[in-house]
Amino acid sequence: MTTRLTSLPTGEQIPVTRVRTRTARRESRVPRWTFKLVSPLALVALWQTLSATGVLSDDTLASPATVLETGAELFEEGRLQEAIAVSLQRVGAGLAIGVVAATLLATLSGLFRRGEDLIDAPMQMLRTVPVIGLIPLLIIWFGIGEEPKIVLIALAVTFPLYMNIYGGIRNVDAGLVEAAKTLGLGPFEQVRHVILPAAMPNALVGLRYALGSAWLALVFGETINASAGIGYEMNTAREFFQTDVIVVCLVLYALLGLIADFIVRGLERVVLAWRPAFSGK
Repeated sequence: MTTRLTSLPTGEQIPVTRVRTRTARRESRVPRWTFKLVSPLALVALWQTLSATGVLSDDTLASPATVLETGAELFEEGRLQEAIAVSLQRVGAGLAIGVVAATLLATLSGLFRRGEDLIDAPMQMLRTVPVIGLIPLLIIWFGIGEEPKIVLIALAVTFPLYMNIYGGIRNVDAGLVEAAKTLGLGPFEQVRHVILPAAMPNALVGLRYALGSAWLALVFGETINASAGIGYEMNTAREFFQTDVIVVCLVLYALLGLIADFIVRGLERVVLAWRPAFSGK
């Protein structure tokens, strides 16, 4: 609780007391990011303890210290940077195709009844098909080059993003659309100024989910005759029982996915700055 003086137009000063809640006082003392680091650091410490005491052998799971040393060696050799660059190219290409396809299909299906009749039913059927099960067909159709990997990622991205954009458009408040019509907005202006902004929260949630699906599809895609990439390094390490390299690759997948999610959450703060949201107690 703090007290400060406020001047009135007459020149008289009155004391104003500002009451700080318990949550505000606690957050001012301890930054939130420290709490977010507690559980990951505790898990790493437990992992290191189990490895040091012999409960976990290196053949079963390499220790964090060994994983860090292996990661540094791979970085010095240049293998780590090459694997990340190749995997990012594949995810970027598949993500771009999936985002464009999902946005176009969901917009047509969400805005027009005829579009829903033609598009939504096939999409609902196809999304229940396991994407990983399409790998044999993709190899037959596109060969064993980069194409099946990119198509696999694009398919994994398209369906969750389509569902969220379509749901966002169809859940727009009808009163807002009627108000836009009353104000004289045409169909294009209604979509631009009312429907798309209202559907944006769902679209960004779908994008976060689609990014996770993209990295999952990449793991399977890089088993298709890959000669480079994070998945290639992990598959090679599996053949030689190198658990340290496998863990390094898994950590890379996790970090890249976390960075991608962080970027989308930052985009949410910019695009959805107009929308007040509950931030937790």
